[in-house]
Amino acid sequence: MKNYLRLKGYLFLVVLTVFAFSSCDKEDDGTTDKETEAQSTIVQTAQNTDALSSLVAALTKADENEDSDLVGTLDGEGTFTVFAPTNEAFTQLFKDLDGFDSLEDFDSPEKRGILATILQYHVVTGVAATAESLDDEQKIPTVQGEDVTIRLQDDTVFVQDATDADAEVIIEDVPASNGIVHVIDKVLLPQEIIDMLNEEEETSTLVDIVVATDALSILEEAVIKAGLANTLNGEGPFTVFAPTNDAFVALLGILGDDYSSLADFDTEEEIVLLRNILLYHVIPSKVLEADLAPGDVPTAFDGNSISVIASDDTFVIGDASDVNANITGTDIIASNGVAHTIDKVLLPQAALDFVASLQLKTIVEIAVETDDLSLLVEALQTANAGLVETLSGDGPFTVFAPTNQAFKDLLDFLGDDFKSLADFDTQEEKDLLVTVLTYHVVAGTAAFSDTLNNGDQIETFQGENVGVNIKNGTIHIEDATDDNATVVLEDVEASNGVVHVINKVLLPQAVLDILFPPTPDIVQLAQSVDDLSLLVQALIQADAGLVDALGGDGPFTVFAPTNKAFKELLDGLGNNYNSLEDFDTAEEKALLAQLLLYHVVAGEAIPSSAITGHVELTTEQGEKIEAVAGHPIKIRDKTHTPAKVVAADNEASNGIVHIIDKVLLPQEIIDALH
Repeated sequence: MKNYLRLKGYLFLVVLTVFAFSSCDKEDDGTTDKETEAQSTIVQTAQNTDALSSLVAALTKADENEDSDLVGTLDGEGTFTVFAPTNEAFTQLFKDLDGFDSLEDFDSPEKRGILATILQYHVVTGVAATAESLDDEQKIPTVQGEDVTIRLQDDTVFVQDATDADAEVIIEDVPASNGIVHVIDKVLLPQEIIDMLNEEEETSTLVDIVVATDALSILEEAVIKAGLANTLNGEGPFTVFAPTNDAFVALLGILGDDYSSLADFDTEEEIVLLRNILLYHVIPSKVLEADLAPGDVPTAFDGNSISVIASDDTFVIGDASDVNANITGTDIIASNGVAHTIDKVLLPQAALDFVASLQLKTIVEIAVETDDLSLLVEALQTANAGLVETLSGDGPFTVFAPTNQAFKDLLDFLGDDFKSLADFDTQEEKDLLVTVLTYHVVAGTAAFSDTLNNGDQIETFQGENVGVNIKNGTIHIEDATDDNATVVLEDVEASNGVVHVINKVLLPQAVLDILFPPTPDIVQLAQSVDDLSLLVQALIQADAGLVDALGGDGPFTVFAPTNKAFKELLDGLGNNYNSLEDFDTAEEKALLAQLLLYHVVAGEAIPSSAITGHVELTTEQGEKIEAVAGHPIKIRDKTHTPAKVVAADNEASNGIVHIIDKVLLPQEIIDALH
């Protein structure tokens, strides 16, 4: 079981919207809901309430024992007060009970007896106690035999059981024909049950606990292989920091293909090493979580200590390496000591020396021999840009190596056109892949984790920088996106550098710009359209800050004349205006600026769909234009000839552009030109 004596509390989300006790309209005959509910027994009331289906199922399961008739009792005559746990309360109970994941696990008469005892602890007989009748610190005897204690706080009723966490009455005074129901958010546990579960727990040795825990199956294998089972079955007391399966898998990954499982520890030297590593996890005394304090602690591996290191509100365990172990579970009590689970195999100096003695491989060889980097190898080969040969060279290099899952996440991110790396099949796509991969390589240095500092900006082979973000001892790598990569395995030393395994493919800005081209502003949009080059020239020639203005926040609606429209305007102005450069005096530039402002509506981006009928628009020049719906849309200025919209709805980041076939003329310009 999960140590009920140290339970701190339950967190519940109670589904009340389907709760049958909610208020509703009166019946036609005038009978109120509570009067109608009172016609149902406590059992019938629970059966008609979705949020209490687990309670009904629990009563039924307990009654599978021949000597139990809880359903019949609570469905019969008498007066009862029932504290009824919600479905969520039962769900939390199963999370906290080892060996009981659902009601189906109460599959023997003894286990159903435990369930019946728990349920009886929720029943008070002989009285229908309303919330109003309850007093603070009032003790109420239950059918199970032990008392529950009432605690009142701010108009809320709490029920204390034998644990450290109270149950809250979340719905009170639900009437029934044979009593009253108070709905609570926790399953109450009497001392009888807690003592029974703790007694069962303390009969198990540390070896029994390891054998019974799926997440410690590799540790079990290691203990047997190293011949330490009898030792850890002894009187003790011992404290064992127990690495999980994931921790052992990570260690094997560091050791390489020669150590794909514990079976590869097959020489006498390797078995002695394994034994010493395991003894390095054992303290020859009982140290509970509450007893942990910063400092070095001698282990059963003679002459070697581990370090208990304060970290925020908890502790981490330091070994001879630079990577601490996090404590993931505490105070698993055994008859001969206590176990705490950790997420890393602790390594004494002897183990580090052994690892260092292994022949180092190149970065590419490490990637090829690491199953979880197979997609990185495939990406290097698909790019076909000599990267395999480069990373097999002298170096030194630092490589941030994405896992297979990281590449799968990238493919999902890219969409249906990229089901696999093989879909990078055009030269353009291969070049894109090269840009991504070279962004993971730092040339000229082997940057181990102890040389990385929070806030570092490191230039990659691709040319852009990656950032280093260190939080709570964990290294994160920042790219051009909003999501950092986490270094899940650091400092994998290679003959030509170092590899840090990360859980995300890093993306530089150059790739993001290709995948998601930034939306241009109005000026940029005009610059990108060949047929608007004279408009761009006019904006520049006017020398009135119009380029900067139309590159601002907006929004704007711009009616943009084509090059042909400007040429026709120049033709109409006569020989003095052969080109826009002829607007060269201050007066002419000001006139040109006013002309251009007559094509701009500020404050809104008006799509063509918003132009229905005749729409009058005020321009930045001050005079109005009229947009007339049709195919095409026509724009009327102060002349007799309207402009036609030849290309509508060109979206920009700060507005919208409609391309027209005529330069619009306000009355101010007409008067000035004539």
